[in-house]
Amino acid sequence: MSTVTITAADVNKLRMQTGAGMMDCKKALTEANGDFEAAVDLLRKKGAKVAANRADRAASEGCVLAKVSADGTFGVVLSLNCETDFVAKNEGFVTLTTGFIDLALSNKVKTKEEFLKQNYQGLSVSEKLVEQTGVIGEKLEIGSYEIIESPAVAAYIHPGNRLATLVGLTKGGDANLEAGRQVAMQVAAMNPVALDEKSVTQDIIDREIAVGKEQAIAEGKPADMAEKIAVGKLNKFYKESTLLNQEFIRDSKKTVKQFLSDTDKELTATGFKRVALG
Repeated sequence: MSTVTITAADVNKLRMQTGAGMMDCKKALTEANGDFEAAVDLLRKKGAKVAANRADRAASEGCVLAKVSADGTFGVVLSLNCETDFVAKNEGFVTLTTGFIDLALSNKVKTKEEFLKQNYQGLSVSEKLVEQTGVIGEKLEIGSYEIIESPAVAAYIHPGNRLATLVGLTKGGDANLEAGRQVAMQVAAMNPVALDEKSVTQDIIDREIAVGKEQAIAEGKPADMAEKIAVGKLNKFYKESTLLNQEFIRDSKKTVKQFLSDTDKELTATGFKRVALG
């Protein structure tokens, strides 16, 4: 049986497609007797084996990005998770995350489950994660996947790629989008629980009232007064913990709602998403 000559160009072609190291690519091509597709399959099998071995590992590091579609109406924030900060900061890892978010935006994919089925460089995203697990040697997964659809969307990525946010807006335009970006920075810094008081879940309301009553009773207040005190504390909670009612971090004399309205009377936020590692 004749031996096929494996050229540097063949090795480089496989490396460019899979991201695997030069030696791994040469070994795969040699085992596959120069068959390019068979070599790709060998590298994928290696990835599957590594993924199986590392399935119980914690993937708590990674890269978080947020980006908006070309028409400005659809935003995605996602995290590609790995095991170590060393891998998370690698340029190739950030490039892979960028490729994933661009894919999500181009197809306006609405759910994580749908996204994992999307075609990425001839593989599904799920298969690509397994392949790259073999290349990188760490467990990889899509940790979070969130979207916002709105007449306009602003995005913010905190330096270091560990935290990113989206804010939906009622209206676009350069000034409005800049205002939206500042509100997206507010979401990153203040981590609100909801858009406004109407958006707070009943579970959170019940918990805050219960905590307020317990605190009042512990301070010696009678039960009927404790109820009123708890409701008063709930209003303070709304001001501190809901985005539109929070003090704007760049001007504490205004709420976020007032800041947006001052930018454009028709401008307000329709929703937000926040994804952070850890």
